[in-house]
Amino acid sequence: MKQLLLDLSLENIPTLENFIPGRNVELLHALNEFLATSSSGNFIYCWGGSGSGKSHLLKSVCDACIRLKRYQVAYFACDQYTEFELSDDLPGCIIVDDVDRLGPEAQIKLFNLYNQARDDCLALFLVSGKTVPTQLQLRQDVITRLSWGLVYQIHELTDDEKGKAMKNHAVNNGFELPAEVCDYLLHYEKRDMPYLIKMIDALGRYSLMLQRPITLPLLRQFLNEVL
Repeated sequence: MKQLLLDLSLENIPTLENFIPGRNVELLHALNEFLATSSSGNFIYCWGGSGSGKSHLLKSVCDACIRLKRYQVAYFACDQYTEFELSDDLPGCIIVDDVDRLGPEAQIKLFNLYNQARDDCLALFLVSGKTVPTQLQLRQDVITRLSWGLVYQIHELTDDEKGKAMKNHAVNNGFELPAEVCDYLLHYEKRDMPYLIKMIDALGRYSLMLQRPITLPLLRQFLNEVL
């Protein structure tokens, strides 16, 4: 039981393959196209609320750049004091997550980094925020830079899309997930997909350990005993 709980707390590695696109097919296509063609001068800003999958997507691009060995990549998870310290030779890909968290000094450093990236014909500058650039509480010159290229909204999955994704994930791992189990998880547990996927993985291990099929009573037993 303890091991199941420890496994539930582990972070699944975000990849483009396990990113569930939903209504974000166009954005996913643009990123895959960039990785396939090695083009330069790509400035992309994507925005969405909590749970929409912004960080998953940005970390997935970082993972893909490293695995493909096509670009050196720098990933920044923003806070008020992010430094953006890089050498004069920029990596091919710069990823900035949660840009709306930057403080005044960090915004100036990001502004300068944008200008350097343009001058150096950087391959990809990928940034995320919680809303469209014009509604961010940031310096106007930074907002202008964020709007330089393509701007995409990252749409959170609907409940129907989440249910299908959970069922597909279960099937890919060798077990069935009844619709009532999906509905229960969506109604009573945290609704973000990384957490739900980890729940399903742990539930699958629990079902295998007990040699019982996954049912709503088994889910309730799992939640009571393991969580």
